[in-house]
Amino acid sequence: MIPQRWSALGEAWRTQLWPLPSLFVTAAVVLGVVLPRLDARIDDELSASVTTYLFSGGPEAARTVLSAVAGSLITATTLTFSLTVVTLQLASSQFSPRLLRTFTRDRVVHLSLGLLLGTFTYALTVLRTVRASLSEQTAFVPQISVTVAYAFTLVSVLTLVAFLAHLSRQIRVEWIMRQVHTETNATLKRVLSDEAASVTVPAVPEYAVPLCASESGFLNFVDEKALLSAAVDNGAIVVVNRQPGESVVTGTPIAQAWPLQDRRALLEPEREALTMSLHRAVTTGFERTAAQDVAFGLRQLVDVVVKALSPGINDPTTAVHGLGHVAVLMCELARRNLGPRLLCDQDGHVRVVLHRPGFAELLELAMAQPRRYGATDPVVLSRLAAMLREIAWSAARPAELAAVATQLERLVATVDQQAFDTHDKENLRAGAQRVRDALTGRW
Repeated sequence: MIPQRWSALGEAWRTQLWPLPSLFVTAAVVLGVVLPRLDARIDDELSASVTTYLFSGGPEAARTVLSAVAGSLITATTLTFSLTVVTLQLASSQFSPRLLRTFTRDRVVHLSLGLLLGTFTYALTVLRTVRASLSEQTAFVPQISVTVAYAFTLVSVLTLVAFLAHLSRQIRVEWIMRQVHTETNATLKRVLSDEAASVTVPAVPEYAVPLCASESGFLNFVDEKALLSAAVDNGAIVVVNRQPGESVVTGTPIAQAWPLQDRRALLEPEREALTMSLHRAVTTGFERTAAQDVAFGLRQLVDVVVKALSPGINDPTTAVHGLGHVAVLMCELARRNLGPRLLCDQDGHVRVVLHRPGFAELLELAMAQPRRYGATDPVVLSRLAAMLREIAWSAARPAELAAVATQLERLVATVDQQAFDTHDKENLRAGAQRVRDALTGRW
């Protein structure tokens, strides 16, 4: 469970723009202080074969170079920030506000800003050490430091070119959906197992007591190890009723607990201890993350599909591409265990139950809004039927096949309500029949 905790913290860290640039700036200040001191010690002892490749100008030339580096780099940094903000606005208005995390967690953006700001800070720090010859002091030009500033500038220019090329790719909707798809697939593999649970989920008795949330926001992470340890220490069974990604409100129940052995309500000290442990184990925030939320990626892709189907954008091709990514994820989910997550003690007794979205709930998320907002477009409805066919072929358990059959009935009802021409209706009926064939194991 330590990897999952680090995953949650890492996700929160990666979505911030400031940490890596701040680290670069700090390193630049340290380097800008240390290198001139090294220059003062060894510059006079360097051989001619080495000084040939170092800066050879005087104090005024060094100041000119460092001033030019600092001035140009702060301009380039301003340009980089401006382009990043424009990209964020574009993603928010045209695709989905939830996709902003895809940009703010982009390492290329972080590294580009960090290198530009770091080079600017380094040039200013070195500039303060350059001095001309006066009556009370001798001239000093840190040759190595100025040469390093020049090298950093060349790297920064190349970084800016690479950043612009990267940004032009990042604003393409195909790339955005691919990034969301990759992140969601990693979450599925990390959070879900491909084996069915071998123990029975305990029923919640009437004497179970509620455990309430301490903070409002979205449930982002549950520390399974800490919660299991608390349940064992207090001799209790804890059922967390809220799923990662759900909104919780301070003071409302998010879990229930009862003793493992006795048929009674928990005593007040036991309840308070479990409540405090639950507060420490549960992490909430005012935005959803992919740390344990298997539905978040589907939500983002469906948002892109719905946005593409809006009258202001009217881009059914993007909607069809988005449904293709949704179909791949749903087929992957059909092969995995989506039942509650059961945590047992050393004796094999279930001590913690973590609820997660079921297959029918996730399929409803994938189908409902695209079917509603794409009801008048035969191409979108045809892709929804193809997606159900692919999911039906991948599913094996009766409950999942029943969920696909239910969605097919709703899709057929939507088609019957539309005034399509004969050709379109025949194609859509044929697509529905192919789904029925897949449900019976025929392609």
